[in-house]
Amino acid sequence: MELKTILEKRRSVRKFSPTAVSREVLHEIIRQALTAPSSRNQRTTRFIVIDDRATIDRLAEMRDYGSSFMKDAPAVILIAGDTTKTDLWRENCAISATILQLAIVDAGLASCWVHVGGRPRLKDEPQGAQAEDFVRNVVGVPADWAIECAIALGYSDFEPKPLPEWDAESSIVWHTRV
Repeated sequence: MELKTILEKRRSVRKFSPTAVSREVLHEIIRQALTAPSSRNQRTTRFIVIDDRATIDRLAEMRDYGSSFMKDAPAVILIAGDTTKTDLWRENCAISATILQLAIVDAGLASCWVHVGGRPRLKDEPQGAQAEDFVRNVVGVPADWAIECAIALGYSDFEPKPLPEWDAESSIVWHTRV
């Protein structure tokens, strides 16, 4: 699939068919995400692949908003950063997660990003229990890894609408040569 097509097709999808995603497909999309650029080529992004139904169901409870749809995803990939190698681990994770989502589209799948790092479990208690701590208790995560996000993925059970029209030019500022 051409990049332009992948970019046009990528949408945040929260409804998945129950069809499992094969280990081979999961491995291939992660292999592609591993090619993402990183600060000073430190390669600090780590991937935790979860295709166990009970674990995914638990992870769907990490927040009281924005994560419950994960219970229907056949797979979830946690994106974490090795905090011992660079202070830019979060940026590296975001780049890797984006490349992962594009690889997911190229594989004929759909996905949705769920914020973990810095997000409270309860929307009305922003200083209370944190989603990352909950995830750490559900899934073994090394102490020096910080979790940025979860990517829920699978085969979409519907065809998402194209992006609505917007004034893209209003997002661009040109500084031109004279």
